[in-house]
Amino acid sequence: MAENKALPRNVGIIMDGNGRWAKRRLLPRSAGHDAGMKRIIKLVKHVRQTGIKYLTLYALSTENLARPKEELEGLYSLFRMYFEKYAPQLTAENSAVSVIGDLSALPQDVAEKMRTACARSPQNPDFTLVFAVNYGSRAEIVRAANFAAELGGNMTEQSFAKLLYTADIPDPDLIIRTGGELRLSNFLLWQSAYAELYFTDVLFPDFTAQRFDKAIEEFSRRSRRFGKV
Repeated sequence: MAENKALPRNVGIIMDGNGRWAKRRLLPRSAGHDAGMKRIIKLVKHVRQTGIKYLTLYALSTENLARPKEELEGLYSLFRMYFEKYAPQLTAENSAVSVIGDLSALPQDVAEKMRTACARSPQNPDFTLVFAVNYGSRAEIVRAANFAAELGGNMTEQSFAKLLYTADIPDPDLIIRTGGELRLSNFLLWQSAYAELYFTDVLFPDFTAQRFDKAIEEFSRRSRRFGKV
């Protein structure tokens, strides 16, 4: 593991590969999502111990809502379980839970459990876990632009950023994508302007703490100049 001085403040993860993980084992896709949730639980515990302050997980994109109803119901059941059982454990240990995205399209009880977990989070947490749920970056930017139009006047990058879902969350320093695809898939497009990108062929259920540490070590070796010499 890299020394603390080289740690990213916020790491985003595009958690890809649950379905393929299940297919390779001749299991239903729901088994892959269940394995992915188990990986989240283990990974969050590990990330908290590293000293990284924010972990942002791409849990459900706006495009994912077009998936079969049975698969979505399985995902919603996993959300219910996580926000009932594990979110309270985090908040009890001075960690915050945040959810970004349009929750209005989710089942009412799922959305309510998420809002409750966020509301019960401590004000000055040691760590913040962010779930992007029914999230799409283009939709987020359009939403912010509409707010800006209502407010009137000239916007700066800083004032516009305050209208995004992530207004109180630092931009990601590192975005990791598992599963072998080489794209951002509409994840934090505004916020990731200067993020370092790390791609791995490892499917998310197999993305262990050791593999996460490998990504952090790679990040620590990069020179981030932000356009400067």
